Amino acid sequence: MIGIILGLIVLMTLAFMGWSIIWVAPIAAGVVALTGGLDLLDAYTNTYMSGFVNFAKQWFPVFMLSAIFGKLMEDTGMAKSIAVVLSKLMGTKRAILGVILSCAVLTYGGISLFVVVFAVYPLALSLFREANISRRIMPATIALGAFTFTMTALPGTPQIQNLIPMPYFQTNAMAAPVMGIVSALIMAIGGYFYLIWRQKQLTEKGEGFTEPKDTSMLKVEGNSPNVLLSLLPLLTVLLTLNLLEWHIVVALLSGILLILLLNITKMKGFVKSINSGATGSIIAIINTSAAVGFGTVVQAVPGFKKLTEMLMNVPGNPLISEAIAVNLLAGATGSASGGMGIALEALGDQYYQIALSTGISPEAFHRIASLSSGGLDVLPHNGAVLTLLTITGLSHKESYKDIAVVAIVIPIIATVAAIALAAMGIY
Repeated sequence: MIGIILGLIVLMTLAFMGWSIIWVAPIAAGVVALTGGLDLLDAYTNTYMSGFVNFAKQWFPVFMLSAIFGKLMEDTGMAKSIAVVLSKLMGTKRAILGVILSCAVLTYGGISLFVVVFAVYPLALSLFREANISRRIMPATIALGAFTFTMTALPGTPQIQNLIPMPYFQTNAMAAPVMGIVSALIMAIGGYFYLIWRQKQLTEKGEGFTEPKDTSMLKVEGNSPNVLLSLLPLLTVLLTLNLLEWHIVVALLSGILLILLLNITKMKGFVKSINSGATGSIIAIINTSAAVGFGTVVQAVPGFKKLTEMLMNVPGNPLISEAIAVNLLAGATGSASGGMGIALEALGDQYYQIALSTGISPEAFHRIASLSSGGLDVLPHNGAVLTLLTITGLSHKESYKDIAVVAIVIPIIATVAAIALAAMGIY
C-alpha cells in the first residue's frame, strides 16, 4: 500500500514539474513494483507493457480518426465557419455566451478540444475586444465550453472520455441520459453565471480588454465554407453513433469522408491535414497508454487488494468510491482519459459486478466514471490547461483560478448531483 501511494506521489510530482508521462509512468510503476516485491525488469517489459499495448490496441483507431476528423474540420475552415456564425448570433453583449456555445458545439460534434482552442481563440479575442472584457477570463470561458459538459456529461458525446467506460459497463454513448443532462446543465449554467459575475467584478475594478503581445495565433487564411455544410460532418458523427448505433470508428470515418466530399476543391491539402492529424494522435494515445500501463503494475502488487477493499468500503453509494478513484487518478496523471483508464482497468470489473448485484444501473457507473474524469484532471499540470494558457498568452497566476472554478469545482458539484439522482433510481 505504501508503495502504491509512493508511486502515485512520484507520478503526480514529476507530472507537476512538466515531465512527460511517457517516461514518468514507467518510473512510478518501477517504484510500485520494487516496493511490491515484483521483479523490476519483468514488471516493465511484461506487466507494464501488456497494459500499455492492450489499451493502445483497443483505442488507437478512435484516437487517430478523431484527430484526423478534427484537423480536417480545422484546415478546411469548417470549424471556424461554425464558430463565427455562433459568435455573431450571440453578439457583443453576450460575448462570453458566444464563446462557450462555439466551443460546445464543436466539441459535442466530436472535434478535439485542442483543435477547438485554436479555432475559437481568434473569435473570442474579437468578441472580448468589442465588449471590453478582460482577457483574464478568456481561458476559463473556452475551458467551460470545451473541457466540461460536452466532454463528460452530455449523452451521446463522441469525446473519448464518454467512450472509454463503454466496454467496462456494456453501455453505449447515451448512457444515463437524465444524469448526464442534469449535470451538464449544472456545469453550463453554473459556469456561465460565475463568468458573468467575474466579468462584472473585473469591470468594477477598472480592468478591461488588453491586446495580447503575441498575435501569431490570429492569422487566418482563406474563406470559410457555408455553415450548414460545415455542420453536416458533426451531425453525421453524432447521428451514426447514437441513432444508428454504429461503432465510433465507422461514425468517425463517415464524418471524415463527408468532409472530403464537401471540400473536394481543397483536395490538395487533404494529405497534409490527414498526416498532421494522424501524427498528433500518436502522442495522445501514448500518453494515455503510459498511464494505463502504470495502473496495470499497480494491479499486480499485493497491496492492490487492500486498496480495492478500501475503495469498495467507502461508506454510502458505491458510485461515491468510483468518483473518488477516477478523480484522484485523473488528478495524479493530469489527464481525464489517463486517470479514468487506470481506474477502470483496475476496478472496472468490480464496479460492474457491484452494479449487477446491487441493482444500480451500469449506465450510472458509466456516467459517473465519465463525469469524474473531468474534475481534478484540470490541475495546473494538465496538458490542455498548459496549451490553453500558451495560446491565449496568459499565465496560471492570471487565469488559473477561474479555470479551476468552472472546470474543477462546478463539475465536482455536478457529479455529486448525478450521484444523488442515481441514489433515487433516476438515470
